[in-house]
Amino acid sequence: METADLTDSADLADTAGHGRTVGIASKEDPVPDTRTWFITGASRGLGRAFTEAALSAGERVVAAARDIDPLADLAGKYPDDLVRLALDVSDRRAVFAAVDRAVASFGRLDVVVNNAGGLLYGMVEEATEEQIRAHLDVNFFGAVWVAQAVVPHLRAQGSGRLLQITSMGAGGGMATVGFYGAGKAALDSLSEALAMEVEQFGIKVTSVQMGGYDTGLFTTGTTTTAPDPAYDTLRAGMAETWGDDAGPDPRTAAPALMELAGLPEPPRRLILGSRSFDLVQEMKQARAEQDRAWEHLSRLAPG
Repeated sequence: METADLTDSADLADTAGHGRTVGIASKEDPVPDTRTWFITGASRGLGRAFTEAALSAGERVVAAARDIDPLADLAGKYPDDLVRLALDVSDRRAVFAAVDRAVASFGRLDVVVNNAGGLLYGMVEEATEEQIRAHLDVNFFGAVWVAQAVVPHLRAQGSGRLLQITSMGAGGGMATVGFYGAGKAALDSLSEALAMEVEQFGIKVTSVQMGGYDTGLFTTGTTTTAPDPAYDTLRAGMAETWGDDAGPDPRTAAPALMELAGLPEPPRRLILGSRSFDLVQEMKQARAEQDRAWEHLSRLAPG
């Protein structure tokens, strides 16, 4: 049960398959024992890890990605519980059609993981307008389109979880990955607002601030700017800072995410990664110390 083109949202009922009677959930519908997940960027990295974890737990998954071929092995292993949807999240119309089809496939959505993203690597001055817009179209606007598309369905059934995959670096910018941090920071802020707006409908929103995992983000998921020699020294220093360690296997993050998805009262923000937790605390402390150091200047203004 899969489709490779979601630009046309017609005939959604045809995607149900497997003898299921599919309908749109209502507020009277109980939360099922078997949850349905909708995961973007599901073909690799964290998205793939979360998809595998949910399926192995006996749950159902609608896995969306630009390229769904890497999910063929899971489709063969879980033919009744996995739906693969080809989707470019930067296409708002396609996102809404995909979410409608996802709901039609299993009758409801319980956990939505907004994971699709990429990396624009380079200095702020170096990035072209086309690169910047394309990056934010996926990392920020793509997540917004998914949120806008799923909230009406979750509101109608009176429940649901929206997990926004952001970054432990969203709290501050860093050279060479400024646009990545900017997109994740924007998503963090928007998600906190969204959490306040939809809590009244039984919908829980959490920004999951991920640490560094071996997701392929710096390889297959990277767009690189044309290097300006003026930044050669800084670029070399940053490359040394990143080092050669690609980080732990993404599958090691899945148990924590699965537990988060089941919490009756989840946090609105969660740092995911032990080392990342420590680094974030260090950054917060450094920022607090800087604020205090310049408190006298801050208090010169009455606002």
